[in-house]
Amino acid sequence: MTTTDDHGETAEPITDRVHDNSWSANLEEPKYADDPELAVRDALCAVDHTTSGNYVNLVTHGELGRPEAFLYDALREERDDIEPEYVDQCGCGGHVTRVEVP
Repeated sequence: MTTTDDHGETAEPITDRVHDNSWSANLEEPKYADDPELAVRDALCAVDHTTSGNYVNLVTHGELGRPEAFLYDALREERDDIEPEYVDQCGCGGHVTRVEVP
């Protein structure tokens, strides 16, 4: 399944299945480096595809900076039942945010 973004480009979704376990969503690919809206969209998709009682680690591209600046409020606006938690910066420069799904 593909979607078309605001720029008319076709994008693959971050996942095509529901994860009944904790997992990590890779939002570090080059396509995310200058597109925080795409990172937010795919992060929300990852959260929505994680079953209750599990968490998803959202690994965002380092070029986007700290995820608190672009991701946390956007997640809370869509899902008021979650609280993003900063985990750490990866050795490659990306950032890991954990979202537990109630």
